[in-house]
Amino acid sequence: MIETRTAAFWRATLALSLGSFIIFANVYVTQPLLPMLAQNFSVSALEAGWSFTVTTLMLGLSLLIYGPLSDALGRRPIMLISMAGATLVTIALSFTESFSSLLILRAVQGLLLGGLPAIAIAYMGDEFSKRAVLVAVGFYISANSLGGIGGRVIGGLMGDIAGWQSAFQFMAVMSIALFALFAWALPPSQHFVSKPLHPRQMVHDLLSHLRNPLLLLAYLIGGFNFFIFVNQYSYVTFVLADAPYQLPPTLLGMLFLTYLSGTVGSALSGKVAQSISQPMCMVLGIVILMLGSLLTLMPGLGFIICGLFINSFGFFFAHSSASSWVSHQAKQARASASSLYLVFYYTGASSGGFYLHYFWDWQQWAGVIAGSLLILGATLLMALRLEYYARQVISDAHGTGR
Repeated sequence: MIETRTAAFWRATLALSLGSFIIFANVYVTQPLLPMLAQNFSVSALEAGWSFTVTTLMLGLSLLIYGPLSDALGRRPIMLISMAGATLVTIALSFTESFSSLLILRAVQGLLLGGLPAIAIAYMGDEFSKRAVLVAVGFYISANSLGGIGGRVIGGLMGDIAGWQSAFQFMAVMSIALFALFAWALPPSQHFVSKPLHPRQMVHDLLSHLRNPLLLLAYLIGGFNFFIFVNQYSYVTFVLADAPYQLPPTLLGMLFLTYLSGTVGSALSGKVAQSISQPMCMVLGIVILMLGSLLTLMPGLGFIICGLFINSFGFFFAHSSASSWVSHQAKQARASASSLYLVFYYTGASSGGFYLHYFWDWQQWAGVIAGSLLILGATLLMALRLEYYARQVISDAHGTGR
């Protein structure tokens, strides 16, 4: 098994982090471009948001396929094939000229982008020691947030300089380069044990994960937290593009540098989890996310940016803890368990905009925050319930031991 502080650990972690970066840069590249797309194609804010939500929706649904496939066919080959396909679609996106074509290609891209997120943590679970997984997941999810930052900054900057298509052109070149590095650096699997692909068994595995409260609550926490967090960013771009702020696309892209605090939160989560339980880490992250959301209601750009920094730290702290928790608690079909977490996660991302849209129509940004706090209050209660279940399991295990 790969241990921390070894050359193999750093090579594998670097490869997965680079792969993660390019996946999430492609997912989020359109988010700072939403006001520009709405104006360019004469569509509403909600319709412009489809360029983002259709990608996350298809990505989420694809995870139901990639996880079981990787249990049967192996982790590394599927990651390579899906990433190569996603890179080709990025090239095609750089030439599209209609909104309908953009949506179709973004949907196909979402299907292909799901290959690495569905499998990466399962690959770590196969190849890394338990302690190494804790550390590697923190770096990997930090790369998720860096990819989200990179894609949004590139989208805003290139869109401002040369139009929205140039953002995809830049992403295509970067995707090719980072995919080549990923393919070179990722070590072949050494401890993977193939599991025959049986559709009935796949359904059984998924249902068994859903019946396990230790997993189901983590799925709901991750999904509903992302349901709120990522879609707050979609609506705040419209707030800041309008009076009195009137920020151009370049500065809207820079807004996502607030994700840097999420990189710190992800990296710290593994260390904090060595002192307190992971469910309590989730509780802490959700509370921080709620406080940051409230701060954005204060008048002034500085308060909004500060609130988003706090939001990002809290969200990624909770997300990293929930994702790692699922990997540890799944006793069988580990890739399917991790994939199901991400199905909830990205389904949340694709549907949260529709939920928040009603609050936006009601009270604009204040309404968005009110709707956010309703959902975050529910996930906070779920995390506390998960802590209770975890203590019961430990207590029962000790009782059985006696």
